[in-house]
Amino acid sequence: MDVGLAIAGLVAGILHVGIFCAESMLWTKPAVRKGFLMTAEQAETTRLLAFNQGVYNLMLALATLGGLAFWASGYETIGLTLAGYGCLSMFVAAVALISSAPELKRGAAVQAAPSLVFLVLLLIKIAG
Repeated sequence: MDVGLAIAGLVAGILHVGIFCAESMLWTKPAVRKGFLMTAEQAETTRLLAFNQGVYNLMLALATLGGLAFWASGYETIGLTLAGYGCLSMFVAAVALISSAPELKRGAAVQAAPSLVFLVLLLIKIAG
């Protein structure tokens, strides 16, 4: 198991579990509102949409972390495919966030970085 690849995947997965918590359980809390540049009224109005988005982020985290577990168990192809899909989806979502809400670029970059590292290391592993 490539340590750098595993660490990048773990960071991406754990980060997205945190994003799930923020979007699905803590959306209307002041610290989360501040991070998403929202008023209390905006947070309340978008609460159900954010909950749904959080569940998507949780599923991406589970795909990535589950893929890593398969990989660690000796099922390299299915594991790396599943983790790669999760990280690719995370990266594309971060690019979409940067494109649609440039004011949230810092958060989007934090979301994108570990998944991008995973994808680059995966491509190196496949090519090597």
